[in-house]
Amino acid sequence: MSDSLRNKVVVVTGASSGIGHSIALESAGRGATVILIARNKEKLEKVAAEAHELSGAPTYSFVTDMSESEQIDATFKDIVKVTKHVDYLVNCAGFGKFENFVEMDRREVTAMFQANVLGLMYFTRLIGRLMMDQKTGQIINFGSMAGKVPTVKSAAYSASKAAVIQFSNVLRLELKPFGVKVMTVNPGPVYTNFFNIADKSGEYVKNVERYILDPDDVAWQVVHFFGSNKRELNIPLSLAALAKLYNLFPSIGDKLSLKFASRK
Repeated sequence: MSDSLRNKVVVVTGASSGIGHSIALESAGRGATVILIARNKEKLEKVAAEAHELSGAPTYSFVTDMSESEQIDATFKDIVKVTKHVDYLVNCAGFGKFENFVEMDRREVTAMFQANVLGLMYFTRLIGRLMMDQKTGQIINFGSMAGKVPTVKSAAYSASKAAVIQFSNVLRLELKPFGVKVMTVNPGPVYTNFFNIADKSGEYVKNVERYILDPDDVAWQVVHFFGSNKRELNIPLSLAALAKLYNLFPSIGDKLSLKFASRK
């Protein structure tokens, strides 16, 4: 492990499991002070202990539901009490559910947008202001290949991730004059607890097994681009190519999506 992030502060939402957990530990392994945010206190404390052991630097954890604006406000106030600056914000928190849209409970759709989009936007607004004052910083928002390539049974989830992608694109332009960078990460399927909710039958995971990414590999790539001017990280390459093809030839893209990417 290097010390490339020594004296840097990395804030990670959704840090108790999955990609957020991996990014927290990858950052800590490079010497960063990590601030961890998630809903599960027990898991969060465990990750915080692992991170501190790796970095030897201070580690902070705040139990927060990212769909609740009042909790986000309180957590931000706690963050500025323990640090005067934030170098990197990585927004990983969110969830999805694979179901035909006309059959979905509207409350589940609302909850998905609260966590995946509105909570992310609100927290980013607070941290973004801090970074504007610093005249430096980087915001990394997790979209998804689902926000670029349509697949069946993911209308609500895909819409939430498309919103994150476009929000990030505009935010990048608005924050550029202040020296703050914005990158979007759009992974394909990643082997995490996400599928415990999204794909309870296990059929989708089984059908796309050869495309599934390892969260530690994703984390390494994300942290590798800390401080860079990269706009988007689209992985794996096969799905990134499909996303480009879809933009150029949407009719062909629909056919390929139905054949290869809609096996839910």
